[in-house]
Amino acid sequence: MYPNGIVYSEHPMSTSTQSAMPRYPLAQHLTQHSSLIYGCMGLGGGWNTNSISAGDIKQTEAIIECCLDEGIRIFDHADIYTYGKAEIAFGQVLQQSPNLREKVSIQSKCGIRFEDVHGVKRYDFSPQWITHSVEEILQRLHIEQLDVLLLHRPDPLMQLDEVAQTLIALQSSGKISHIGVSNMHTAQLDFLQSALPFPIIANQIELSLAKPGFINASIEPTHHYDGMAEYAQQQNIQIQAWGALAQGQFTKEMNNDVSMNVQHTTNMIIQLAQQYDVSREAIVLAFLTRHPVSIQPIIGTTNLARIKACAQVNRCELSAVDWYGLLESTRGNEVP
Repeated sequence: MYPNGIVYSEHPMSTSTQSAMPRYPLAQHLTQHSSLIYGCMGLGGGWNTNSISAGDIKQTEAIIECCLDEGIRIFDHADIYTYGKAEIAFGQVLQQSPNLREKVSIQSKCGIRFEDVHGVKRYDFSPQWITHSVEEILQRLHIEQLDVLLLHRPDPLMQLDEVAQTLIALQSSGKISHIGVSNMHTAQLDFLQSALPFPIIANQIELSLAKPGFINASIEPTHHYDGMAEYAQQQNIQIQAWGALAQGQFTKEMNNDVSMNVQHTTNMIIQLAQQYDVSREAIVLAFLTRHPVSIQPIIGTTNLARIKACAQVNRCELSAVDWYGLLESTRGNEVP
């Protein structure tokens, strides 16, 4: 169970049970709890070997407070973010304010290893590395249990039974509560789920107005994530969108280097922001949240004003006409 009452089914549901229950209840619980997720990749003082400063911790504290004020309760980490410093900074804030743990939900990812003395950059789903990673994550965050552990990117060398037994052991020991993945397609999800006695509850994929492949796949099945929208709803898997703000290309000042598609889409977003009386960031994110799969965008800005601007998505539900208008604009052509 997540803090503040988010409850997941402990075991996969049978087909007959699923048909008798509301559609994608896990997604409903998640999005009711927090429509946005804060991505912590920018915390900890940057991708360098500098020590964490008092200013880095103060910045992290201010960001957490701002997120909570705006109704953002879920915080997304990865063991590699700023070489572990993002988790350390977040953990320092939790240590200073012990009651804060009950107000937030924390997820982290593991499985990516940078180049080191042992070899090149690689993915590692070995039992030893997953277990070691979780223990290090918990230590850096100063917590006893992760609400969700996500496997960061698919490892082609994954041994299914070994990974499953490792995840089962981590849950049984109380070190993790739930399992998710990142960047997996439906066949990979099915393969992993086949060996687990509990559900995979989330899949984190790159998805934004600039990269709507997930959505285009529902129209033209030619994409890596073909069928993911429908699969996620059937299997009660929460879709989390990383890169949701499209690196700010629709919300920053335009220059002559941007494409005609970006210029046209940006102008449309400006008009829609005025029409819906929200920020441009909210319109960009509303393109995702309008989808019936209940997509949770991940935002990673460290600018407090921009966090607040993103949170305005809760006041905006795009009409179907406006949604398709944005889709056509970012595609550069009408739907087939």
